[in-house]
Amino acid sequence: MNQIPGLYISEDKQKGRGVFTSTAISEGDLIEVCPVIVISKVELPIIHKTTLHDYYFLWGENMDDAAIALGFGSMYNHAVHPNANFILDLENNTIDIVAIENIEPGEEITINYHGEPGDEGNLWFQQF
Repeated sequence: MNQIPGLYISEDKQKGRGVFTSTAISEGDLIEVCPVIVISKVELPIIHKTTLHDYYFLWGENMDDAAIALGFGSMYNHAVHPNANFILDLENNTIDIVAIENIEPGEEITINYHGEPGDEGNLWFQQF
């Protein structure tokens, strides 16, 4: 796992735990490289019956497998217009978190769970 210094988990009153930074991050900076645990499509129905349901990424060439990101990877909260993006690296079994705008100290780092900033698709939970 590779991550910039200053990342920490903190509580947001509406969203629960999330990833924040104590240092400034510039647009384009690699925030974190998160190794993943791959879960096959055969096991995916089991995940839906557990707490892990809220923390996995779709994975694989056909996006029919799942992955749990280690490090802070599965803790980033959703935003329609996030300040970071995630890149699935299927070859290296990692998810890269990259800043898509400048992020100030104390600010939460967010991603769009649909993969594309601005995507307003439906989620499995109510947004605040």
